[in-house]
Amino acid sequence: MSAEVLVGGSPRVAITVEQFWERVPGGTAVSIARFLSAHRQLPPGARSRLVGVAAAHPPGRLAPELRTGLRVRHLPLPRPVLYDAWRSLRTPPVQTVTGRVDLLHATTFAIPPVTAPLVVTVHDLAFLSAPEHFTPRGNRFFRAGLELTRRRARLVLVPSRQTMAECVEAGIESERLRLVPWGVDPVRASPSQVELVRRRHGLGRDYVLWCGTHEPRKNLPRLLSAFARVAGERPDLDLVLVGPPGWGDSVGAGERPPVDRVHTLGRVPADELAALYAGATVFCYPSLREGFGLPVLEAMSAGAPVVTSAGTPMADLLGGGGLAVSPTDEAALAEAMLAVLADRDRYASVARVRAGEFTWRATAEATQHAYDEAL
Repeated sequence: MSAEVLVGGSPRVAITVEQFWERVPGGTAVSIARFLSAHRQLPPGARSRLVGVAAAHPPGRLAPELRTGLRVRHLPLPRPVLYDAWRSLRTPPVQTVTGRVDLLHATTFAIPPVTAPLVVTVHDLAFLSAPEHFTPRGNRFFRAGLELTRRRARLVLVPSRQTMAECVEAGIESERLRLVPWGVDPVRASPSQVELVRRRHGLGRDYVLWCGTHEPRKNLPRLLSAFARVAGERPDLDLVLVGPPGWGDSVGAGERPPVDRVHTLGRVPADELAALYAGATVFCYPSLREGFGLPVLEAMSAGAPVVTSAGTPMADLLGGGGLAVSPTDEAALAEAMLAVLADRDRYASVARVRAGEFTWRATAEATQHAYDEAL
């Protein structure tokens, strides 16, 4: 990564970026990278100096979407050992590799020991309401991070009002909470790019799109059952699933659409995903729980109307760009997809405008304001 940009006497902030080296970097890693890129564009006198902190990793290239120009300092321990040392022994401190810092921003519940003021980003508290969706080790990790956040964090950043309410219920005073929604980069693909990707993946019919990592909270079994109902009424429509394998049952029981109507593409490059968003007739994302729901905004930015889960942060993003229904009601999901299909152009127009209200610059400005406040 390129050298850190020094800005006069601005405060020096250590920020954890270990998520960049996850086997399957998810929305959290993307949100950190997008924030960092937007933060570098703030006026020099209005931004802190950031230095990344991560575990030991063999030399290797990050995915293009995670390259931000941030200088990262690596502690000499692999991730599992480092996380255990931070949690149980409260060592090593980040200053052993960063030098003096004025503030630490822990972007997840992996919270290093530090003598400087602490800001923590809490994406969601799903492990409290659905611990069965996480491993025993994961539950211990999250609970330890939550306790450290309660005791030590000067400010806590959350991406949605739902997560804010969960934090209050978990014992974090509202006075310490700051709402910092994520942004979205404009998702664009030309008609020729869309056609090329469709041919590459054999998508000859219109399609409903879903993307994410296969895991229980993504609710794929119910999506498949709901689409089976839609497929019976719309023989011209397929279902496209994009994303890496994860864990848990992504098939489950229940009605299934014909196998030739479901295309499982796995993980695709960013440019292909943009074309798939742009070519989608509807984007359906019935996740049971998300801290924010970035794929919903990405789809809307590309002009794809959305069907998603009522009572979640994704429903708050819609602003008329789609419909939100109970994610556990397969009939309601099917009816919502058919309703959006019947008035697609109107929903698509609203979706694109609504997505434009969320920018990473706004995320960067709000985060920098929190840094200033915490100091």
